[in-house]
Amino acid sequence: EEFFTLPWMSASAWTFARLFCSVRHCLLPLATRNPATPTTRRLFASVSPAFNRPRSQRRKMSDDFAKLEEQVKAQGDLVRQLKAAKGDKTAIKEAVDKLVALKAELAKLAPPPTATPGKAVFNRQAFDELMKRRFVFAPAFELYGGVAGLYDYGPMGCAIKANMLAVWRQHFILEENMLEVDCTAMTPEPVLVASGHAARFADIMVKDVKTGDCHRADHLLEDVMEKMAAEPNLPADKKREFEMIGQQADNYSKEELSEIFKRFDIKAPGTGNDLSEPVDFNMMFVTSIGPTGNLKGFLRPETAQGIFLCFKRLQEFNNNRLPFASAQIGKAFRNEIAPRSGLLRVREFEMAEIEHFFDPSDLTFPKYKLIADLEVPLFDQATQLAGGKAINMTFKDAMAKGILKNETLAYYLGRVFLFMKRIGVDTTRLRFRQHLPNEMAHYAKDCWDCELHTSYGWVECVGNADRSCYDLTCHAKSTNTPLFASEQLKEPIVTTVVQAVGDKGLIGKAFKKDAKQVFDYLESLNNEQAEALRASLEKGPVTVTYAEKTFTLDSSLVKVETVQKKEYERKYVPSVIEPSFGIGRILYSLLEHTYGLREGDENRAWFKLPPVIAPVKCSLLPLSNQDEFVPFLDQLRAGLTKEGVSFRLDDSSASIGRRYARTDEIAIPFGITVDFQTVKDNTATIRDRDSMQQIRLPIAEIPAVLAGLSSGTTQWEDAKAKYGLTTTGGDKDE
Repeated sequence: EEFFTLPWMSASAWTFARLFCSVRHCLLPLATRNPATPTTRRLFASVSPAFNRPRSQRRKMSDDFAKLEEQVKAQGDLVRQLKAAKGDKTAIKEAVDKLVALKAELAKLAPPPTATPGKAVFNRQAFDELMKRRFVFAPAFELYGGVAGLYDYGPMGCAIKANMLAVWRQHFILEENMLEVDCTAMTPEPVLVASGHAARFADIMVKDVKTGDCHRADHLLEDVMEKMAAEPNLPADKKREFEMIGQQADNYSKEELSEIFKRFDIKAPGTGNDLSEPVDFNMMFVTSIGPTGNLKGFLRPETAQGIFLCFKRLQEFNNNRLPFASAQIGKAFRNEIAPRSGLLRVREFEMAEIEHFFDPSDLTFPKYKLIADLEVPLFDQATQLAGGKAINMTFKDAMAKGILKNETLAYYLGRVFLFMKRIGVDTTRLRFRQHLPNEMAHYAKDCWDCELHTSYGWVECVGNADRSCYDLTCHAKSTNTPLFASEQLKEPIVTTVVQAVGDKGLIGKAFKKDAKQVFDYLESLNNEQAEALRASLEKGPVTVTYAEKTFTLDSSLVKVETVQKKEYERKYVPSVIEPSFGIGRILYSLLEHTYGLREGDENRAWFKLPPVIAPVKCSLLPLSNQDEFVPFLDQLRAGLTKEGVSFRLDDSSASIGRRYARTDEIAIPFGITVDFQTVKDNTATIRDRDSMQQIRLPIAEIPAVLAGLSSGTTQWEDAKAKYGLTTTGGDKDE
């Protein structure tokens, strides 16, 4: 960090650094930590001219950004209309060029990436080697060369994940009284057509025309632009142009990407071959259900849809009361075009999702007061657009300022923060980032990602979305099944209703088997539509189309009347708050956050995982292989098993210090050493991994003490105060 802020740093040194560092995740964060110095201001301004402008001008830029964003949307709609109408090619090209230019202007006003917390240099290569050597996780199918995006969890990884999910169940399902379900991963096509996944769950792909290798278009564009921007002696305006295009890579359409790829003559990486035209690639794994192959299906890309389809049964199980929440833990599958970044982008992964159903007319939440004064780092839209960074504030203040508007959403953000803290995440490397308007999902009212900072940069680990009533509405419409909640009213509501009433006898004779469709049509009309039908019938017969059937109606068959109705029940489609957890991403980030090297020994790695998350709670270490130690080891095994404390026996001939180091490498928080004093007085030592301190106590008490330490009901300081520290026996860490 000091190197990048030295006054003598030359342009060539800056260019050299850019070759090895990501602008998004390294140089800008370093520059923004101390923006007051001339050097950091120069560095920051080189990629964001807006940085040097006054705060009032940056606020104006936020307004300009919103206006320009509307222009980009309107121009994008125009391009789609021209192409759908198969208009003049010259006109289409001009429209596309204008859209690209507008997006480039939008990129100029877009905020730069925010600063990342300062941490010591992280050796990812050493970390990855440790993950493989101790089999926390490793690439799958290694004997056959491996498959990108697929990983196996080893004994330690499985245990860490299981413990993390156990805490998740305790923290959310039990403490919030949620209804857990376990839905099938195999999903028929109509479900995902209704949810929109079949049409929209896609990334844009290009192919090497000779080798057939596939590349995700936006990622390839980012890589190429980053390389071009790092060219020496590049004019400043060109450098800014390349960086802007790279920043906007995931916002371009297929047509825009095609134009850019042609403009810069982008070739396939590694081969230099030509690339195909960009095409949509749906990331869902396709399969067929049953032996005939007639029923098309998919492996689910998320676990949420199963919960939505179970809504009616869950509502009945909950005695038709709202609000209620349902949760599910399970595998999801996404056929990533180019998986990378280890566990952060894979094709098969564990998810834990919550769907909280509530009345959209009531944005209060009874338990909100429990987290109202909790302070968390919030990175809202306005702060991002102004080029700022996450701001610590309480939820009470965020609600008062209008940054958050829904108490239920705020409550779940607070619970997510407390969960992350509970499992050992470094909360100084956590933030809640609100989606910008141009990245908000079409169904979402609001969305905040819980992001954790890793050596790969900021990683989305939990998406917290206000999904409104989108999913239930889609499935109700697709299946013609009402999915709603109701509320009994103390006082009836009187409403004026315009309704079209059909003559059952005459309609039955006239339309026979199609009579039901006629009545369904009449019932589907709202007040305005019924009024329009009345006006049309007064002029003569009316031909209508409904459910792919065409009918001719006249005033003898249908009467339109205005009536007063008393409603004693209010019906509504519930809205949904959805926290969605990527378990693999959280696990990887947690391992990075808790990874460290012992002071004075950079070859001795260890993990500071909380005992409740640690894969094994204690190690059992006899000082030597003497037969006289066996009865004590047997007594400890039996006692630990009875208390439900997992342990790992290491009776190898290595020194006790080396064995301590081996257990530290797999995050075991406590170690029991049986030594020669044990034979004399039936006591043994317990070593604490974090402090490397030891206490000595009777063997009969050790299982209960470790049960308390492992569950968190007892702290090491409590045990130390009770038994005192020891410096005798096998307590050396050399």
